[in-house]
Amino acid sequence: MQTEPHIQPMQSLEANPILCIVGPTGAGKTHLAMSLAEYAKSIDLTIELISMDSALVYRGLDIGSAKPTKAEQAAVIHHLIDILEPTEVYSAARFAKDAKRLCKEIRGRGNIPVVVGGTMLYWRAWAHGLSSLPTANPEIRARLDEEGKTLGWPAMHAKLAEVDPETAARLKPNDSQRVQRALEVFEISGKPMSTLLADSPSEDGRGGSAIPDWIKLVSLEPSDRKRLHQNLEKRFDKMLLAGFLDEVKILRTNSELHANLPAIRSVGYRQAWEYLNGEIDAEQMRYKALAATRQLGKRQLTWLRAIAGRNTFDPFNSEELKVALDYCKKNLKK
Repeated sequence: MQTEPHIQPMQSLEANPILCIVGPTGAGKTHLAMSLAEYAKSIDLTIELISMDSALVYRGLDIGSAKPTKAEQAAVIHHLIDILEPTEVYSAARFAKDAKRLCKEIRGRGNIPVVVGGTMLYWRAWAHGLSSLPTANPEIRARLDEEGKTLGWPAMHAKLAEVDPETAARLKPNDSQRVQRALEVFEISGKPMSTLLADSPSEDGRGGSAIPDWIKLVSLEPSDRKRLHQNLEKRFDKMLLAGFLDEVKILRTNSELHANLPAIRSVGYRQAWEYLNGEIDAEQMRYKALAATRQLGKRQLTWLRAIAGRNTFDPFNSEELKVALDYCKKNLKK
C-alpha cells in the first residue's frame, strides 16, 4: 500500500517566527498580504509570499480560483502558484515539504517569507506534520463518485457507517468529498479511517492544538456571516462576467482532464464542469457553486476555531483590519 510519507513538523530553528495569514475564502487574505508587502518595500524589506491554497497550484485555474492577478504577482514574488498542470495531483505532504524548503531559501537570500492561504490541511501538515494515510487511488475514487451519483451521498454515508461508524458519525450525509475519501481509505487499507487516525487525531483538523513557536498566525475571521455570503455571491458573479465559463471550456479541451481530478473538484470548477456537461442548468450551477463556497468557508472557520492562541481579526471592521496590519508589520523579521 502506497502512503503519504510521514511528515515531521518543522523545528524552531529560526530566530524569528514565520508570519502566516489564514482565513475563510473571501476574507481578504491576499489584500492584507499585498498591503504588508507594500509597507515592507517602503522600509527596504522584501516579502515573498508562499501560497497555501490547493487550487492556486494549478495552471489554467485563474478566474474561478481568485488567483492573484498578473499585476499582483509582478509586484510581489509569489510561490506555489501555477506549478502544476491540472492533470497532476498535489498533496498536504508535498506542500509541507515545499513550504519548509521555501522558507529557508527565502530567508537565505535575506528576504521575509509570509505564508498566505486557507487550505487548512496544508496548514496542519506544515505546522504539525501528518501521519500516514493511503494516497488517492483514481480508479477507486472514480467508481465511488459514480456510485455516489447513482445512489446518492446519504446512501454512501450509510455504507460508510457500516465499516467506519466513528468517521460516519462526524460527517454529514451530503459531505460527498469526505464520505468518498473515508470509503476510499477503507477500500485501499482495509482499515477504517478512524483507526488510522487514532495515532494522529489532529490530521483532519479537529484535534485542536497550540500554534508552534516558529509561527505567528494571523486569522481573518468575519463576524458578519451574512455579509461574507453576500460578498462571495458578488465575487462569483464577477467571475462569471470575467469569463469563468470560457476558462472551464478551455480546460475541457484537454482530453486528459476529467471530473474526478482534484483540480476539477475545486469549488466552482466542479459545478461549472457539470453545467458544461449538461448535467445541470445555469441557475443550478450558480446555486450549487455558491452553496459549495459557503460550505468551504464554514469548514475553514471550524478548523481555525480549533487552533488555540491564534491572533484573530475581523476583516469587516476597519479598525480591526488596521490592527491586523500593524500586528503583521511588527512581526516582519528576517
